[in-house]
Amino acid sequence: MTETPTCSCGANEPKRIIFPCAGQANVGQLTNRAAVQLTEEGYGSIACVALLAIGTENLVVNALNADEVVILDGCPMLCAKKIAGAQGVAAGQHLIMTELGITKGPSKNYTEDDIEKIVAACWKGEGRKKDAATPGKKTGGKDNGCSCGCGGTC
Repeated sequence: MTETPTCSCGANEPKRIIFPCAGQANVGQLTNRAAVQLTEEGYGSIACVALLAIGTENLVVNALNADEVVILDGCPMLCAKKIAGAQGVAAGQHLIMTELGITKGPSKNYTEDDIEKIVAACWKGEGRKKDAATPGKKTGGKDNGCSCGCGGTC
């Protein structure tokens, strides 16, 4: 497997949707903070798990067509993962904050280091399904570039 070259136009970047559980406990609040930071860093785009829960058609379609769905759950209740599953959306990457060593507690009981731990785990690919293809990678022996038409070298 070879990496798809990154093109300056961004046409071949993986399209990720990030669903944070955004629950009331610290670990839920952390999922939202981390998803915002990941969006700002270009890892993917944050989306509203409540809108997914009510089956908002465009969001469900976008999630089903994304290169990867990233689900950030705060605790073993797995609310975001269950919501996604109810809409037929499977996680390509799923992280649970309590499994990252963050203790569940009051909503404001977290640090910037906790946010960084989650963000780093996402970028490292932790929680990615073993059988899922890595977004942004091509299968096969030959790399044909992005064919986006930007005229740049990919």
